[in-house]
Amino acid sequence: QVQLVESGGRLVQAGGSLRLSCATSRRTISSYRMGWFRQAPGKEREFVAAISWNGGLTHYADSVKGRFTISKDNTMSTVDLKMNSLKPEDTAIYYCAVHRGPGAILSVTSYDYWGQGTQVTVSS
Repeated sequence: QVQLVESGGRLVQAGGSLRLSCATSRRTISSYRMGWFRQAPGKEREFVAAISWNGGLTHYADSVKGRFTISKDNTMSTVDLKMNSLKPEDTAIYYCAVHRGPGAILSVTSYDYWGQGTQVTVSS
């Protein structure tokens, strides 16, 4: 059984920062690519960031590049998303997901397991 539990979401003012965390198992985080997605009200779920099993390769959506940083701790079995310079358009439910492959890392349908999500609200 694969479990993913996101935390850290809250209300924050524009320009502020947040750190989201995704807790999973040691086997999961050490074996597969991990990703963050988000879904705003009335919009499709979209890719945010991903990180390889060893943490050596990362990918970011253009909309968050330079502002967000994905990282992982295989010992603690957590993958974090550090978000800086937050904008109102970053408001969404953020989901942690597991990519076992094959499939495009940017595609929602390529991910096999999902957490329950954590709400991030950025006020203007």
